[in-house]
Amino acid sequence: MAATPFNDTFLRACRKQAVPRLPVWYMRQAGRYQPEYRAIKANRSLLDIVASPELCTEVTLLPVQQLGVDAAILFSDIITPLGPMGVPFEIRDGVGPRTETPVRTAADIARLHTPDFTTVLPHVGETIRLLRQALNVPLIGFCGAPFTLACYLVEGGPSKHYARVRGLMYGETALWHRLMETLTAGMAAYLAFQAQSGAQALQVFDSWVGQLTRADYDMFVLPHMQALFTEVQRLTNVPLLHFGVDTGHLLESLRAAGGNVIGLDWRVEVASAWWRLNYEVAVQGNLDPGLLLGPWDLIDTRARRILAQVDRPGFIFNLGHGVLPQTPVEILQRLTRLVHEHAPITPAAA
Repeated sequence: MAATPFNDTFLRACRKQAVPRLPVWYMRQAGRYQPEYRAIKANRSLLDIVASPELCTEVTLLPVQQLGVDAAILFSDIITPLGPMGVPFEIRDGVGPRTETPVRTAADIARLHTPDFTTVLPHVGETIRLLRQALNVPLIGFCGAPFTLACYLVEGGPSKHYARVRGLMYGETALWHRLMETLTAGMAAYLAFQAQSGAQALQVFDSWVGQLTRADYDMFVLPHMQALFTEVQRLTNVPLLHFGVDTGHLLESLRAAGGNVIGLDWRVEVASAWWRLNYEVAVQGNLDPGLLLGPWDLIDTRARRILAQVDRPGFIFNLGHGVLPQTPVEILQRLTRLVHEHAPITPAAA
């Protein structure tokens, strides 16, 4: 792979530059839908794979080799930096991340700290270095957003209603902001560590922020996201992607928070969302991942509907969330070809 010319279409699109073809990659493009990944994971946990630079490199490369996508994303989990910060997590099959030491008091927050990630997560840096040697497409690093991480920390794991989070946010506001400030500092350092190790773009995942009203987002989350993006921009010189789930009502606030690229989930139309963002940023999205379990004719129609809304440079094709485990590999291969065959808009044509 390293002998072929470097494919920079993803990075160019992040910067709203002209591209010879539309770039495409998929969130969770390495994972359970791949027989090869299931074989690797048969006797290992996700965190075991992350801790092994060789295995993690292999898993990260799989979708690039199989699908022909225009970017790789580091195989990891948003909880990876939380253990070194002071809260050990485990990932339980069928349940998700869980910790026996949730963060709910001032004393709990006080035990959180920002470590030297080069020292505490050397395997992550080594994986990135190995990937940069092997890849001819850009490598994306990532982290969880402070709000989403706070949800896991305060609840102790996944939750339906986030009652403890809401109780802390509304009832102990000063404590909430202290927690968010601590997580913001940690994630800024973690993202910078990935960029300094060789990641060429960085994505911030805010998986659970869509449950908030815009007023609550602006009050309890926005200042911290602005601080995060400002600090990462100060420390790095790579494109920053900002993605949240069920966030159509928050688009203007997400733009105010920061990022060169705003990721759209499948509940919004690309054209209207881009207009609401004043075309100031690139956009990424946003086919419903559930559609990939249906007939090709429907997938083809819906994908072309998205592509028809792209009337200027600065678009990256992706799903509106992660690849589902039941997704056939051949469907993703076919979808990638469809996007690559679509003629991109040049600045002159725009």
